[in-house]
Amino acid sequence: MVALRDAMGRYGIWSSELHTVGAGERGVAAAELGALGYGGVWFGGSPGVGDAAPLVEGSAGIVVATGILSIWQHTPAEVGARFLELEAAHPGRFVLGIGASHAKLAAQYERPYSAMVEYLDGLDAAGVPASRVVLAALGPKMLRLSRDRAGGAHPYLVTPEHTAEAREILGAQPLLAPDLKVVLETDPQIARSAAREHFSRYLLLPNYTNNFLRLGFTEDDFTGGGSDRLIDAVYAWGDDARVRDRIDAFLAAGADHLALQIVRDGAATGLPVEGWRRLAGVLGLSRG
Repeated sequence: MVALRDAMGRYGIWSSELHTVGAGERGVAAAELGALGYGGVWFGGSPGVGDAAPLVEGSAGIVVATGILSIWQHTPAEVGARFLELEAAHPGRFVLGIGASHAKLAAQYERPYSAMVEYLDGLDAAGVPASRVVLAALGPKMLRLSRDRAGGAHPYLVTPEHTAEAREILGAQPLLAPDLKVVLETDPQIARSAAREHFSRYLLLPNYTNNFLRLGFTEDDFTGGGSDRLIDAVYAWGDDARVRDRIDAFLAAGADHLALQIVRDGAATGLPVEGWRRLAGVLGLSRG
């Protein structure tokens, strides 16, 4: 079996907009992303395995990952059965990303670390290879669990400094695939305004704000939708060279794979296909 870092390559696209289109359009999107040269597509917004299946079925080579399946919404037995079905039909093409979500989003939320351990036990019993599972991990305990019980970690809403800390905890072998949000806009005011509009939802979730405090930010950085310092740490924006420099900072910090999320003005609708194409050019990817 090819290692996850080799199968997914350096760059993938993270998209919650895939929820807004039907199964056929998801497959077309995955095929386009593969043709553009991306190695992975992360289906965001708490999808199930069945939601991600059209992406796998619609493309020939790109690896598809859930980003992130909530452990409170699907049982390990159900997820395991769907994983094995997809793996049998399309070997090596699907990665199961799972997470414990947030107290404000999951009514059952309780003892998330213990719940995750129990969930991994259930996936083991269902026959899901640990090497094909990645965890949404921010803090040291969940990162160590990603190292010991899974194929790696998919930290969301993080900085290069967090990536360096995660790499140290994970060691050399597990996949480290952080999310990085990209605003393809050169005007600082417009770029930061789009980022703040997007960022506001995360300021309501203590898992994220507590992680930023651990990284050296303060409560003052959370006011006004996020300080320039915080926004610039989490969002890559500017001209092509500036965006590429920010991407390279995550790679230099130890990321194996970046899940890149195009962030647009809140009024934008549909899949950000033009953004995916432009970003492929920034990265120097080539069409197959």
